[in-house]
Order: sequence, then C-alpha cells, then structure tokens
Amino acid sequence: MSSAPAPRLARPPLIVAGVFAAATLLVFAPGYAQYDTVAQFNQMLSGQIDDWHPPVMVWLWAWLHPLARGTAPVFATQVLLYWTGLGLIAAALPGRWRQAGVLALGASPLFLGWQVVVLKDAQMVAAAIAAFGIVAAFQLRGRPIPLAAVAIAAALFLYALLLRANAVFALAPLIAALLPTGGIVRRAITTVAITVAVLAASGAVNHRLLGASASGVEKTQPLFDLAGIAARTDATAETGLSPTQVAQLRARRCVSPFFWDPLGEPSLCADVMAPLNAVPSGGLYVRLAGAVLRHPIAYAEQRLSHWNVTERWLVPARLTGAAPPTDNEPNDLGLVPPGRAAAGWQRVAAALADTPLGWPIAWFAAAMLLALGIVRTPHDTPNAGARHRLALGLLASAIALEASFLFVSIASDLRYHLWPMLATGVAGFVAPRLEISRRKVVVAGTVALAVMLPGLTARALLPAAPTTYQAMLTWDAGSIALLRN
Repeated sequence: MSSAPAPRLARPPLIVAGVFAAATLLVFAPGYAQYDTVAQFNQMLSGQIDDWHPPVMVWLWAWLHPLARGTAPVFATQVLLYWTGLGLIAAALPGRWRQAGVLALGASPLFLGWQVVVLKDAQMVAAAIAAFGIVAAFQLRGRPIPLAAVAIAAALFLYALLLRANAVFALAPLIAALLPTGGIVRRAITTVAITVAVLAASGAVNHRLLGASASGVEKTQPLFDLAGIAARTDATAETGLSPTQVAQLRARRCVSPFFWDPLGEPSLCADVMAPLNAVPSGGLYVRLAGAVLRHPIAYAEQRLSHWNVTERWLVPARLTGAAPPTDNEPNDLGLVPPGRAAAGWQRVAAALADTPLGWPIAWFAAAMLLALGIVRTPHDTPNAGARHRLALGLLASAIALEASFLFVSIASDLRYHLWPMLATGVAGFVAPRLEISRRKVVVAGTVALAVMLPGLTARALLPAAPTTYQAMLTWDAGSIALLRN
C-alpha cells in the first residue's frame, strides 16, 4: 500500500509573507543606521576592516554595494531573508491560526521595528530564521530535503554564526535539532562539536580569510569582569589593578551593570584600565580565572548584576536601549533614514518595549515553561514528532543564548535578545498541541507572577535611569549594581 503524498506548502501564508515583505521594503527603506551601522559602512568604503564589528557583514556589504548605495542593499537582504523564513515556517504548519500566528509575530512592531535596523543582530535573526525555515519547510511535511536546500541553509547558518561572537551558543543546539535522526546524546555531542569548532575557527576566518585586523574586542569580557571583581573586593594581586586604580574605578563609576563602555571611554576610565589592556587576551583570561577562584562571590555579584540588567528584570522604568531608533546616527556618509510613517511605527515599538513584551526575562521564563510542556506531551505521529523536535530546537536555542549571558555579555541592549525572543514565539506555534492540566496552569501562573510582580515593583520604586548614552556612562545604578564598597 502506497503512503499518502506529503502535504504541499500552503499558498496563503507565502502570499501574505510576500505582501509583508513588500510593505516593509516600501515603508522602511533604506533602513535605519545606528552607530555600528555607520562604522561598518565606513569600513566597507575605506577597505580598513577590523574585528570589532563582524567582518563578514562588511564583506557582504562590499559585495552588494554595486547594486545600490548606502544601507539599501543590506537592508533589502535582511528583510527578504526574514520574511522568507517566517513565510516558509507558516506555510508548512497545519491550521490557519498557527500560520497567522507566525506571521503576526514577525509583523509585531517590536520585532519588525528592530528588524528594519541595519545591524548585525537583525542580520543574525534574518539569516537564522531563513535557514531554519528552509529546513523546517521540508521536515514539517515529512519530505526529504534537497541537496540545494541543505547547501543554502548551511551557508545562511555559517553567515549567522560569524555575525556575533556568542551566536554559536544559540545556533549550535538549533542546528543539532535539525538533524533528522539521532537521540539527545548525539545532538548534545553535535552541539558541543559545533561550538568548539566555531570558537576555534572564527578568529582565523575573520583575520586570514576576511582580512580583518585585530581590534582587541576579545579583551572586553575579561576587562569588564576583572574591574567588577576589583571594585567589589579590593583585590589587586589577582586582578592586576593597584589599590589606587581600584579607588579610581569606584570614584569614577567605571563599573556599571549596564555595559562595559565606561572602562573603554578615554575621558573616564581608559587610563585606569590601560595597564590591564596592555596584557595579551590569553593572559587576561588566565588572570580572570584566578580572580574567579579567589573571589567567587564577587564574580557572582558582577555577573548577576549585569544579567539582571540585560534581562531587564529588576530595573528602572524606561531603561534605555530597548526601543528601536526613530532616526539615523548622525553621519556624513549619505546614510539617510526612512520617512515619517516608519518613525510612527517605531514609536509604537518603543511603547511595547516598556511592557513585559520587552523583557527578555519574561521570554526566557516562557521558553523554559514551553520546553517543559513539550517534553511531557506525547508525540506518536511523524508530523507531531517533527514539530516536537523543531520546537524544542528553537527553545533550546533561546534558552542556551539567554543562559550564556550569565557568563559572556558586556552590554544590555534589547537587540542582543531578539533571536531568543523570536525563537520562543515561533516555537509556540510550531509545537504540537500541549496537554493542559490545572497543575500546569497553576505552575505557569506562579512563574508569571514571580517574574512580573518584582519587575513591575522595581519599575515603580527605582529611580529613573538616564536617557542618553553620555549620562549612562556615569550612571549610579545603586543597589542593582550589587557593589558592596
């Protein structure tokens, strides 16, 4: 007896995704340019590339530059990849509400508001969701994946992995989940192997293959944490900072839970950190390991205070860095912003960013609850099995990246969390129908209250944070900085 033919991709979601893509290009062209955008465009024009920003994005920009001026070609690429991925996922799902949900999620002001900014973070989201969508379009329908589709998805994943130093923590478990066979042990081994390979090879790719010069960006993490430990403990021998330098770190408010930037600012703290900055990066990491072993509580305070702020949990209301831009970074390179309609949309996105929808901690909690619910839901049909595996892959990607911020993160912009937030939302629509019980509802409600009530209370009681970058450089974060001295 012959098996039933595999279902085709649903046409309406593909059409709607195409309409959304066209509308995005029409309203938001040529995309918004922030500080990083301008720096990368300048590198592309001058040919002087360093590794502070992803060299692979400069390479792509140089390749696309003959097609159109400014941000337009890179902007169009990320918009088309974004909607292609979401459209393919939606078209492969059963049920109109699931299809509509995926597309509505992509069109929501907060996600789309950031996706029209020409940044490595938006590029990573676009490349990763397109790669996932290409594979999922076949696996969700139980069809073999053509070699050409595998090659395109692999190229997109490779590009996404090179866009951010921490992208591997998100994408390694997702790639492992896309393997059609293999149990949890095989996928875990694959995840570790991909992570090790990418971390080992990315430097050579950036410097030797793409021709980028070393900027010292790899030093920012140990400098950030060494300064944090020193400011909390008076440690000198372990951190390499003298008592005078430690006193200056405190007096100048160099240690901020929001970001590492004051430590590198010439007018503030760069001179204090200069002796440490002169140490090779390998030596800094060895020194950090020793300081962590000697002062584990101070290190925990340093990392938890930053994690709290980057997760936007117990923080002041309207903490800067969450809303997408309404204008371009000032520049003399001819990079112009979109029009008034786009700015109006961005203001709606800014309002949403101040709600729990703009709290990464809320999405993190939702990802863990959803993963637990999927694991405990039977999946005894091939289609349900694929949806189960792919949804868990998306959630593992989201959870792994958010958890990595406990150890590897130096800044608190919301854009760093766009992928785990979107992956969690998409996973909710990809997942098979969950078995809902009263106990599960109580657990979910309890977790939601445990996240929301402290977050809302903090926003009601904590003093407002500055609203400008310059003022944030000397922000007194008070008790949320967990500074004991």
